[in-house]
Amino acid sequence: MGVASLSSPLEVGADRAPRAVEELAAVLEARGCDVVKGGTIDTPERSVQAGRAFGSAYVEAVALIATSWYEDYLVLDLIEECDAPLLLWALPGMETGALCGNQQLTAYLKQLDAAYDCVFGTLDDEACLARAFSFLCGAALKQTLRRSRIGFGGYRVAGMTEVAANEFALKKAIGPRVVPLDMPLLLRRADEALADEAKRLWNEVVKRAAACQVSQADGLDSMKVYLAVKELVEQYRLDALTIGCYPHLMGRVCLAASLLADEGVPFACEGDVNGAVGQLMLTRLTGQPTHHTDWLEPPEAAPASPASVVFTHCGSGSLSLAENPGAITLAPVRLMNQGVCALFPAKPGPVTLLNLMPHADGYQVALLEGEAISTEMVFPGNPLRVQFAEPVGRIIDWIHNEGIGHHWAAGCGRVGAEIRAWARIAARSVRLLDPGCTGH
Repeated sequence: MGVASLSSPLEVGADRAPRAVEELAAVLEARGCDVVKGGTIDTPERSVQAGRAFGSAYVEAVALIATSWYEDYLVLDLIEECDAPLLLWALPGMETGALCGNQQLTAYLKQLDAAYDCVFGTLDDEACLARAFSFLCGAALKQTLRRSRIGFGGYRVAGMTEVAANEFALKKAIGPRVVPLDMPLLLRRADEALADEAKRLWNEVVKRAAACQVSQADGLDSMKVYLAVKELVEQYRLDALTIGCYPHLMGRVCLAASLLADEGVPFACEGDVNGAVGQLMLTRLTGQPTHHTDWLEPPEAAPASPASVVFTHCGSGSLSLAENPGAITLAPVRLMNQGVCALFPAKPGPVTLLNLMPHADGYQVALLEGEAISTEMVFPGNPLRVQFAEPVGRIIDWIHNEGIGHHWAAGCGRVGAEIRAWARIAARSVRLLDPGCTGH
């Protein structure tokens, strides 16, 4: 993050500007940000100098703290050198005019379609800090996505048109580029994978499970596929991927998805490029593995209990997502009765869910937040049971009325504020669909 202060030398509060840079930098660094200091900006020359320093450091956002009224052209000159999203922080002070400075600036930035957000308060104001970090995380996510690569092997499932990616719109609206993966080559590499390495890995996986209901041959095949996929991930520097697994590769690629998720590489099912992007967004924001799921029927609610929904696929989730790591079962995939899946109920806690799909002018992103609760094995996969504050029937109506798809990426933690900030920064090509649901 680039950090600098804004002031005008004649104004009350200008003397505080150098100290304010250090204080804001310390706040950001304490929360894990890498900071590039641009000093006090109170002349066009210093503005250009700071902008060039930020630009050469490839900062993902610029945080500017105003200690007095300032001339709007100071920021206009800066963004010509570094066109990063702007966080404008005005410090309180009756005579300083810092808030006036931000208001006259945002009137100009709005006309330029610049990406910015504003907070007004002291540096220890928790509400300001929460809003500021949501915006900065959104800005960082934008840059992460623009540099990311999504592997796509095989095909999207016939009959699931809504999971088809529009590569042009995806690149323009969100940022990732799609890397086609040669499936015959991948499977040939799997066949050629070292048997000893596959056996060693399989033994490690079996030790993590409470029960193993598959043959060693299927286990070794899953490990060879994992090794081959991992080789492509490294070769193409993939950030996430998806393979058209349904129906013939069901069970063969599922364990690879589980293991790669633990290595920070999301792996969506059924050739869903859009779903892989959603998982990547949630993985980067939460720092944890994610689920790729179908929305299944709401279970029967107990009397006086809020309704909930079970989300799951066949069993391709990270083993770290199990509520009880000691109860994981390695079993053949449902429907095809082949290969290996890791079956377990997912752990409870706050969750954020995303559905991405293209539309005529860009991409739409549907957002839900809720609370995952403990569940039984109501489906042979990784059932994730989520309660929402809104009635489930109302959410289902919202999905149908808005034309939202059936795959949901689910991340551990509440990052809806960051997603909303990212959508505002991504601007016109992204349509955020948000019913404002909050969990219990």
